[in-house]
Amino acid sequence: MSLRKQSFAPAVRPDTRLLILGSLPGESSLAAGQYYAHPRNLFWRLMEGVIDAELVSREYPDRLATLLAHKVGLWDSVQSATRKGSLDADMRDIEATDLAALAARLPDLVAVAFNGRASEKAGRPQLADSALTLVALPSSSPAHASMGFAEKARQWAKLREFLR
Repeated sequence: MSLRKQSFAPAVRPDTRLLILGSLPGESSLAAGQYYAHPRNLFWRLMEGVIDAELVSREYPDRLATLLAHKVGLWDSVQSATRKGSLDADMRDIEATDLAALAARLPDLVAVAFNGRASEKAGRPQLADSALTLVALPSSSPAHASMGFAEKARQWAKLREFLR
């Protein structure tokens, strides 16, 4: 088994207003071929509060389509890295995604949100000179359980302003 992990393609539409960036998909997500597939990852539950739509009970293709319909796109800050397991702290030999190129193809994009510190560390420098609003969020990962769901949801709720 290769320790080199690869990100998915970006899930965006031309009318994407908000792009949420993870770091690099974990083992559960890579195995399923789905963003945020780990059953304890809070991403889909947090996004229900942001877009006011049911996500958790839907099948993955419907979850993704619902996000895109609400003008929310997904990608990762890390294109590939060497990593054993799923922890961001274990990533080595990191190759960043080309966030500036993607942002340039999204004329309605107003904000980029970083799902956790590793995503922000890899992604913020690429977009620091852009006119986009950059938002740091607490990680939705089950590995970052020191903050409760209610507080995470409160911080993630600020994403609503970019979807109006």
